[in-house]
Amino acid sequence: MKTLSERLALALLPLTLFGALALSSTTAQARTDRLIIENGNNALSSEEARQNKEQWDDTRMLRKKVNSRVEKEFDKTDRAFDSRDACEKSYNVNAYWEANTLRCLDRRTGRVVAP
Repeated sequence: MKTLSERLALALLPLTLFGALALSSTTAQARTDRLIIENGNNALSSEEARQNKEQWDDTRMLRKKVNSRVEKEFDKTDRAFDSRDACEKSYNVNAYWEANTLRCLDRRTGRVVAP
């Protein structure tokens, strides 16, 4: 005859297996918080790419404006140096260089003189 513990173990064995099966089914569920798309394109990455391109275009436009401004200022200064040299080398004794306005002026009239 079988003892009480052996009979109890045989009776609890199916119950234990059923409980383990029930517990393992809850841990085998798939995660649904991620979206995987075959070719790698999705709405979020497309929107991020659009925003990055828009920001790049805006900064490029600003850099272009700054560079053209710097070039304009450089050209202005360069012309002023050339005009100053021409004014100082001029044979016109009444011509003088006005540093504030960056122009060659006549001492008598105050008008611009072409050196």
